[in-house]
Amino acid sequence: MTRELADRFDLRNLPPDFYDDPFRYYRALREHAPVKRVPDGTVFLTRYADVLNVYQDTAAFSSDKKREFAPKYGEASSLFRHHTTSLVFNDAPYHTRVRRSIKGALIPRALAPLEPKLETLVARLLDRAEDAGRMDAISDFAAAIPVEVIGDLLAIPNEDRAPLRGWSLAILGALEPVLSPEAKAAGEDALNSFHEYLSVLIADRRKKPGDPDHDVLTRLIQSDGEPLSAIELAENCVFLLNAGHETTTNLIGNAIELFIRFPSSRAQLIANPELLRTAVEEVLRYESSNQLGNRLTTRDVLIGDEAVAAGTFVTLCIGAANRDPTAFEHAEDFDITRNPNRHLAFAAGAHQCAGMNLARMEARIALSAFLKRFPGYALYSEPARSRRARFRGFTAMPLRLR
Repeated sequence: MTRELADRFDLRNLPPDFYDDPFRYYRALREHAPVKRVPDGTVFLTRYADVLNVYQDTAAFSSDKKREFAPKYGEASSLFRHHTTSLVFNDAPYHTRVRRSIKGALIPRALAPLEPKLETLVARLLDRAEDAGRMDAISDFAAAIPVEVIGDLLAIPNEDRAPLRGWSLAILGALEPVLSPEAKAAGEDALNSFHEYLSVLIADRRKKPGDPDHDVLTRLIQSDGEPLSAIELAENCVFLLNAGHETTTNLIGNAIELFIRFPSSRAQLIANPELLRTAVEEVLRYESSNQLGNRLTTRDVLIGDEAVAAGTFVTLCIGAANRDPTAFEHAEDFDITRNPNRHLAFAAGAHQCAGMNLARMEARIALSAFLKRFPGYALYSEPARSRRARFRGFTAMPLRLR
């Protein structure tokens, strides 16, 4: 049966049960077709060593997505312009220049002043939930936190933040392997609305700069060396919202669900709060917020024992690599004490996620406060899982808190 799952696997034609449990498909692929030739001509990788090697070899595997996105979106579209201008889908030297500007504002020392404000936000959200006795762990908590944090990093006024989550979901939804006309239109509309807002925000920040150590938009405007163009500046603000929102929402939501599925781990963490850091890393490994990455071969290469031609699109299955038993002992076990834990949830190499310190900080503060306040929380109806291949998380998780 596992060979049959591997033989019929097609990323553009996924069966309904894939979204609930992709990991049995990943296991079948690792065992029978770790360098899987997909019907559309792309290659799908599921072994940890292969995925890591691709991440580290930026000469043979390009992050530039113009060739893939041109037929998908159309070169005149807002989605094409955004995804081919933002940090993540570019190679050096552009990637290096933008990443340098952003990363300085996302190192632990620069993030430390955000902690008290984040703790206050989390306490306020939990106070509201405690009064009600129940909450939706996604909309009322996990999704509310990163939107506010990214709003703070870009110094977006509080009264302007309401549309940010919807814009992000629409733009990222257009990255799915199969793009419906409705999803494309929603992504286009979201980008156009966000750009209209950013044109005013950026003009104001040029006149009245903030502190570049804490205001990422000011930092990008005042970037050393070659300045970003107006379009590059706006698109990387959009990228920051998207990168900081969806994956962190999924990280917090996935953790809350995993501690329902594995009550002994929840009890262990509550009894030993010092395990929080390793617990967050295990959530990132076991239910990776971002399941898929992409590269394009720049020359003929060997992946494992398979020859892959230049110009081939390669999908990196992070979710599969992070459960590869050759890289992780008892890989299918959820173990909050796992250490070391060299997961690839934040990628690796030159493109390792610039915001990983921020995501970890948000998760630690949110989960610590949540478990202290509501150690006995439980579902009162079934959670709704996001039906996405690229991003793994939930759209709703109704909880009874007492």
